[in-house]
Amino acid sequence: MKNSLLIAGLVLLISCKNTSEKEIENTSAETTTETNITAQDTLIYPEEVHFKSIRQVTFGGDNAEAYWSFDDSKLVFQSNYEEWGVACDQMFLMDAGASFKDKKPPMVSTGKGRTTCAYFMPDNKHIVYASTHLVDENCPEAPLRKNGKYVWPVYDSFDIFVSDLEGNITAQLTNEPGYDAEATVSPKGDKIVFTSTRSGDLELYTMNLDGSDVKQITNELGYDGGAFFSPDGSKLIFRSSRPKTEEAIKEYKDMLAQGLVQPTEMELYICNADGTGLRQLTNLGNANWSPFFHPSGEKVLFSSNFEAERGFPFNLYMIDLDGKNLKRVTHGETFDAFPVFSNDGKYLVFSSNRNNGGTRDTNLFIAEWQD
Repeated sequence: MKNSLLIAGLVLLISCKNTSEKEIENTSAETTTETNITAQDTLIYPEEVHFKSIRQVTFGGDNAEAYWSFDDSKLVFQSNYEEWGVACDQMFLMDAGASFKDKKPPMVSTGKGRTTCAYFMPDNKHIVYASTHLVDENCPEAPLRKNGKYVWPVYDSFDIFVSDLEGNITAQLTNEPGYDAEATVSPKGDKIVFTSTRSGDLELYTMNLDGSDVKQITNELGYDGGAFFSPDGSKLIFRSSRPKTEEAIKEYKDMLAQGLVQPTEMELYICNADGTGLRQLTNLGNANWSPFFHPSGEKVLFSSNFEAERGFPFNLYMIDLDGKNLKRVTHGETFDAFPVFSNDGKYLVFSSNRNNGGTRDTNLFIAEWQD
């Protein structure tokens, strides 16, 4: 779970390869209700059998990490779309049936600094997200390369806040030095998991909804992040880049000291919600990330480029919790990531480069899911 910096970087890599996208009929998404979604079947590739219908939600900029309210009536997502008056990622609110071809959704972050990873609280009236605005109201620099290698910045100015749906911050949940971000909430409504550098490394932690009772979940060297709870709240799925060789360890530590990480080699790990029973789920190579539990709790959907020879495409895959029955879900030529199921399991929201007219835009799509 990372902000649009990764999208910009990945799309930049893609665009430099002069790879053409499939030409998809550009049909307009109409605002509908959740129970009467207008399908845009021209946006579904023939092999995508799990998508009964699909519609496009956004139509410009980098849009990602859309998460459902607990009652599935709304979503919150982040965007850097310039036409919406932002210079870097801010948080926006939408009704579940809305689309934004010719209008702007309401912004629910402050408009200051850079934000990432918003998630609904159980009351459906508040969200939790990370922001850099306390340190600087301007957008921080966003390096995408260091020594010729693709990197993500890890801003030590990120802290985690709670906001109401009018954009008013009602609480600050973290105030430790260093990076605190990537917060998601358990479907049980009792815990938040997040990533922090407070130990000197990028580890997972849990806390109560009010920020109390902070507990460290992981403690091995490497970037542990993008964690989500299982539907019953008993497990955590996350991505990790765990350096093993002396050279890789030194490079990781040197990069982290500069507030940077390299996300090009990541695998998925799973553990109990208290950190016990930790095990590696994938061993595919390249970048495996943005995992989310299938509604059954018995499978995980994630994004990967493990089949790619040149870094792309990224597609969605599904795998059982025992690491078996790996199945490809999307069949794009560029970028599909950030899959998130609605709480009732009927819909999947994700980010994709499909139907972007050959631009670098990454838009939100909502698919009607069928097993």
